[in-house]
Order: sequence, then structure tokens, then C-alpha cells
Amino acid sequence: MVGVERYCVVTGGRGFAARHLVTMLIESREWLVRVADLGPEIKLEPYEEEGVLGEALRSGRAQYVSADLRDKAQVIKALEGTEVVFHMAAPDSSINNHKLHYSVNVEGTKNVIDACVECKVKRLIHTSSPSVVFDGVHGTDNADESMPYPSKHNDSYSATKTEGEMLVLKENGKNGLLTCCIRPSSIFGPGDRLLVPSLVTAARAGKSKFIIGDGNNLYDFTYVENVAHAHICAEKALSSGGEIAERAAGQAYFITNMEPMKFWEFVAVILDGLGYERPSIKIPAPVMKPIAQLVALMYKVLGPYGMPVPQLTPSRISLLTCNRTFSCSKAKDRIFYTPIVSLQEGLKRTIDSYSHLRADLTKREGPSKSYLLLGSGKAADTLLWRDRKQIISALIVLIAFYYYFVATEYTIITAVSKLLMVTTFFLFVHGFLPSKLFGYLIEKIPSSSFHFSEERCHRNALFVGSIWNSIANTLQSLCKGKDWTLFVKVFSSLLFSSFLGSKSIQCIYLVGVLFAFTAFFVYEKKEEEIDGIAHKALSLGCKVKSDISKKFLRSN
Repeated sequence: MVGVERYCVVTGGRGFAARHLVTMLIESREWLVRVADLGPEIKLEPYEEEGVLGEALRSGRAQYVSADLRDKAQVIKALEGTEVVFHMAAPDSSINNHKLHYSVNVEGTKNVIDACVECKVKRLIHTSSPSVVFDGVHGTDNADESMPYPSKHNDSYSATKTEGEMLVLKENGKNGLLTCCIRPSSIFGPGDRLLVPSLVTAARAGKSKFIIGDGNNLYDFTYVENVAHAHICAEKALSSGGEIAERAAGQAYFITNMEPMKFWEFVAVILDGLGYERPSIKIPAPVMKPIAQLVALMYKVLGPYGMPVPQLTPSRISLLTCNRTFSCSKAKDRIFYTPIVSLQEGLKRTIDSYSHLRADLTKREGPSKSYLLLGSGKAADTLLWRDRKQIISALIVLIAFYYYFVATEYTIITAVSKLLMVTTFFLFVHGFLPSKLFGYLIEKIPSSSFHFSEERCHRNALFVGSIWNSIANTLQSLCKGKDWTLFVKVFSSLLFSSFLGSKSIQCIYLVGVLFAFTAFFVYEKKEEEIDGIAHKALSLGCKVKSDISKKFLRSN
């Protein structure tokens, strides 16, 4: 235990960066730490349970306090007897919810300020964001704190973080409270639940191979321990008194690793370290933005019916393609901040901490659905691109068939006759060839290949009969005029058949071959993702159908 009981509070203490700050404060042995956040308790990871944080919670050097920032009474209770508050709580920036962002980033911050005044807290260090100066269009090149807030932000998160920052800075020097704001840029490190997991999800979905833009845009990243260290530097500067505290207070500070790096190279290093494909295919930003705008429009229409929040938005395209670098000169000069962990070391620690997400731990066990669907034989090996020899042989046969029978536009009788002629000629020549020719073994076709066993004939007859019975049952159901779902299915199938009939045999053949050699292969590689999309589409369709049925019943 520390000699004098000095309490500090970390709001949002269950969050990624906040946990690292709490651990660092405990290790300094200068503070008794209160971890304030929503929820009845803090759930620790196994390594935290055995580490500094778990030991501190058990010994009393740290304690968890349940507090909702939107309830001032709960905030006041959490801050009683506290000397310093690190206000790090914030909702997920990727959630498109203005009401939530405003209630936490603005109203919640105001409650924290009021509670600090009422509880006579001496210092308030607020975690802000570099997005407060981002307009959603223009990048930043080594920007410093003199850069003004934009007239309009690109999303509600940035707008509300700006309002919260302004409230904190405005309160500096009033009622004995000193304040400052920390703007950490692109935080990464062990325990992150957003950046690395989202990169791995994209890699597993096959999206990691793409680079949006030219790939040369620079970013300033910040290792999470450097973010925690910056908060401690700010607190020490504010507590120093005199000119140091006067110069540090009432200011905002950009915090980075001071090692700008190409954004897409950073992504590549993490993915490569975890065994996934590095991004290499460049897609121009002007191509992606219209697509992102279309997706955003679709979300406005289908969002109420369960469509998930799109990851591809116009503002995100801008973020991924512009420069975002910031100067830390002011932080270095006024709160004496310098990074304690280099960028390369931070990347190494991050990759090591996500070993459970490595590519080689996610390989499929057993045969794929595509392989089983194709019969698990030679056809499957060919259409799934597994046997190169069979693929080449199949393509030669298909190409020859196209040029000699399809492209010539013969009638069906002529085409079948020519096919039988070629088959007869091949079988006759193959029959009198020796078993070994020029050192090559010629495998003879056994006579049993042309014979259908009684069991096989019976099975084929049952198959034909079942098809006939299925057609008869369908026609009987249609005659009753009650099954609309069946009617729509049959009508759609016949409409599709009539569409195919209007196309030339050459077109159908080429599309069919292309489909066979690509669809099954793609499905095998992206089985989980495609099944997930199909499931979501089915769920959405069922929900829309249910809503329409309810409206129809109400109208009646």
C-alpha cells in the first residue's frame, strides 16, 4: 500500500487504453485507483487476472465502481475523495448513434466536470481524439494544436467529442480545477478489440488483398502504453505547480509514436505477422466512394429491417486514403511527453498478443461443402482446381466440344450424330492400340464401363419416378390455387427458363462452363462468409415478409 492514500479515478476503466493506464498507475505505487465504468463488475482476461490489475483488485489498491456517466449522482459518488480524474470513457466510434454519442461525450463529460467541482477534484485529464480537427475530406500533414475545429464534422462521434473537449478546456482554472485534453492518434496494442480483430475478419473474408487509394498515405499510430504514459505525463505537469502547471493547463495535446508510417504498410505488417495475405491490389478512391455512397443509401432504406451498419462509408474511405500525421512538439515541450515504446517494438508485442488469431489456426477440418456437393471424386478435383492434369484435360475437351459442336450452330440431331461419330471413332482406335506405346502405358476401358447393373438401373428408375411424382404433386398443389409461395417459385423458374431459351446456345455454354469453374471454387474458399450472407439475406427476407403480412392483416 502507498504511504498516503491518494485516490484517482479512471472513467471507462474497462476499455482498451484505460486498462493500460490503470495498470501503469498501480505499478507507480503512487495512487489508489478507482476503475469506474458501466456494469456490475469488471471482467478480466486470464493474463490480467494473474497480473498487476488482478492482484491490485484483490489487495484493495484498485477497486471497481459501477457508474453511468449519464447519471450525475452516480458520478459524484464515484469521485468522492478523489484528487485526480482521468476521463477516458467514450462509446464505440463505429456505432452510428448520435443520441448515444451526445449523451456520453457531451452530457456525460459535463456530469464529470460538475462532479469534479462538487468533489473538489484538483486535476481532470480528458481523453479526446484527433478527429476533432478532421472534416471528413482533407488530411492532416504534421498538424499541430493551432489547427482549428472544422465548421462541420463528418460524423456524430467527432462532433460530440469536439463539444466535450471544449467543455473541459473551458472549465480550466475555475473552482480550483486544472484541466487538459489528450488527443491520441490511432491507438493499437494488446487488448485492442477493434483494429486488429477487424483486420483479421477482413483477411478471413478475402478483403485484405485490396488497397484503397495509392497506398502512400502516411499515418501516425500510437502504441497503447505510450497513450497511458501521456496521461501520466499530463497529470504530473498539472501537479507540478508554478509555470509548468500554468503552461500545461487548459491545453489540448496530440499524442503519437512520433514515427509516421504508411497506413497500408502498417496493415501489411500486422497481417503478415499473423500469417495472412498482405494488401497488394490497388483500387482508386474515386471508384470506391460512389460504391460507399450507394451502400450508405441502402443502409438508410434497409437499416430498420435489420441491415447491419456498413463498414464501407464515404468518411471511412477518406480516412483510409488521406494523410493523418500530427506534431507532438507541444506535448514534448509542455507536458514532457516522449514515447516509451518504439513503433516496431509495439507492432511486435501486438502481433505476439494475437497469436490465437493466426491464419494457421483457422484451417477447415474435413471436406468442404463444395467438395461433397460435387461428389467427392474427379469432378470435384477438377472444378475445385485441385488436380492440374485433370483440369487441363477437361479444358481441352470442353474447348474442342465448343468449336466442333456448339460454335458451328448445328441442329441438335446433327450435333448428337457428330458427337456419336467422334465417340465411335475414339473407341475403335483406342481398342486396337497396344497396351504400351512409345513407353507410355495406355489404360484400356473395361467392358464393365458400358454395363449398367440391375441395382443401378433400379436406382435410376426410382430417381426418374421421384422427379415425375414431384412434378405431379406440384401441379396438383397449383390446381388448388392456395399456395402462393409455390406459385411464385414455379413462375420464377419458368421465367428464368424462358430467359435462357432466348439466349444462344453458345452464350449458355460459355456462361455455364465459366460458372462451373469459378462458383464452386469461390464458395469453397469463402464458405463461412457466403453462408453468413445467405443467412442474413434469408433473415432479412423473412422479416420483410413478416412486416408486410402484419400490415396486410391490420389493413383488413
